[in-house]
Amino acid sequence: MPVEVILPKVDMDMESGQISRWYAKEGDNVSKGQLLFEIETDKAAMEVDAPSTGILRDVKAEEGTTVPVGQAVAWIYGEGEAYAATPAKADAGKPDTSEKPAAAPAQTAPVQAAPIAATPAVAETNGVRATPLARRVAREAGIDLASLKGSGPKGRIQKKDVEASTLKLDGASAKAPSPSPVPAPARTAQATGEAPLNAVWLREGKGAGHAPVVLIHGFGSDLNSWRPMLGGGTLDNPVLAIDLPGHGGSTRAIPDDLDGIADLVEQTVAAYHSGPVILMAHSFGSAVATEVAARNNLDVRALTLISPAGLGPEINGGFLSGFVRARSEASLVAWMKQLVQDESLLTKPFVNATLAQSQDTALREAQQQVADRFFADGTQVIDTRQTLASLLIPVRVIFGAADRVIPASHAAGLPGEIAVHVFAGTGHMPQLEQREKVMRILAEVSRSAG
Repeated sequence: MPVEVILPKVDMDMESGQISRWYAKEGDNVSKGQLLFEIETDKAAMEVDAPSTGILRDVKAEEGTTVPVGQAVAWIYGEGEAYAATPAKADAGKPDTSEKPAAAPAQTAPVQAAPIAATPAVAETNGVRATPLARRVAREAGIDLASLKGSGPKGRIQKKDVEASTLKLDGASAKAPSPSPVPAPARTAQATGEAPLNAVWLREGKGAGHAPVVLIHGFGSDLNSWRPMLGGGTLDNPVLAIDLPGHGGSTRAIPDDLDGIADLVEQTVAAYHSGPVILMAHSFGSAVATEVAARNNLDVRALTLISPAGLGPEINGGFLSGFVRARSEASLVAWMKQLVQDESLLTKPFVNATLAQSQDTALREAQQQVADRFFADGTQVIDTRQTLASLLIPVRVIFGAADRVIPASHAAGLPGEIAVHVFAGTGHMPQLEQREKVMRILAEVSRSAG
């Protein structure tokens, strides 16, 4: 009998989840334990395994769809099992007496898979026990799970174990991890050349005709900081996220100027994709993205800048130095509160991931170099205003009116053709605090860029 695939409950307060990625499509043969789809909530991301072996049928929820907990999203039919139409979930204890078309084969009610626990599922491959999320993070970072020691029950490798291993890399031994080998359209395949910076496809997109969106994070962050934003809406474009030098899994060597960083970004994008791209960047990454667009080495069709650096001299120098120095959770959270107006957005996973990075001395030393080089003496010594005004592509600038790191007043005086969006009650991270609205802006930019 067909097995029902349901949307699991991954945390106690969860009522629904958004399917952010399918790893299999309608009609594919799947094996029990194989990665089937990924869901995202406000608090977590989770990969769900196939509950049985067979053929995936009647996929009900497309990527980007929000589904209530416990609802069926697909069915898995056994090899050779009769299949004619969407199976109907039979009422408990009652036979299915509805009439069927004469030509359709008889169909039994699907068997509902056992509910999935709120904790990540465990998969064992080649003797290695690991959660699905840990497997994904390891794939994206190019890490062999067999080389790790798990901290979970029975030695299970968890996401934090993989992240801890990436933080042990120093500037001499670190190299850009291999991109995720998840099957994707040709335009979102693995890097075809040498990529000097770490990069990961966060979304595969929906086929030809959609220019990839390239995401560039801000100071002290990494490419994973974009994942919550992508849960705020649907996007047809493939999405490639890059770690800047001195951040995430990229080199700890910091170029002398924006031009040098832009060159590394261009090489990385070119290694993954040839053709038009749309750039979206945050804070310091916005200054880098502006430089990339102005150099004309990539076919940049549009630019969206969130809380951009480079438009004025003022910056919260105390935040920069305090954030880099903080080593304890208490001191780190005190500075992280400067990023947002709504402190409830500083979830435990968000804080823990940032705290783990703070323990990497080499990483923080590299970020101190970035601060010293581009924000010397608590001042923005980079100026992108004239460069931005010279661009002939669509540009959007997004600020939070309550930004305590870079003042929203820096958006004043930009050329009239640059669209400026200022959100009230929002701090330095509109992509987190106003994620649905930011995603709508990005979708509009994508459509306007052709």
